Amino acid sequence: MMLTNVVVTYTIDPKAKEEHIRLIEGVFAQLSKDNPNNIDYQVMCLEDGVSFVHMSSAETPNGSNPIPQLSAFKDFAQNISKRVTTMPKSISGTLIGSYHNKA
Repeated sequence: MMLTNVVVTYTIDPKAKEEHIRLIEGVFAQLSKDNPNNIDYQVMCLEDGVSFVHMSSAETPNGSNPIPQLSAFKDFAQNISKRVTTMPKSISGTLIGSYHNKA
């Protein structure tokens, strides 16, 4: 198994924020329903209200990231150029540490 870590950053048009968040929530709804055990995914909207950061870690046999294959993520990605003011920039990274209190 290979672990893949990706960070994606971009900014959106403030007028598109409501729809954008709705589409992100759709991705989390699908993840909650499908309940994959090999994905850690987080999305943050920064203090300015228009900058977003997506962080994902996935452990797969070939090192691929399964997030883009989700139907809800495909819905999110469709027409993204109409919602963003800077196109998403994807950067791979190496995880140094992580803490998740599941209690």
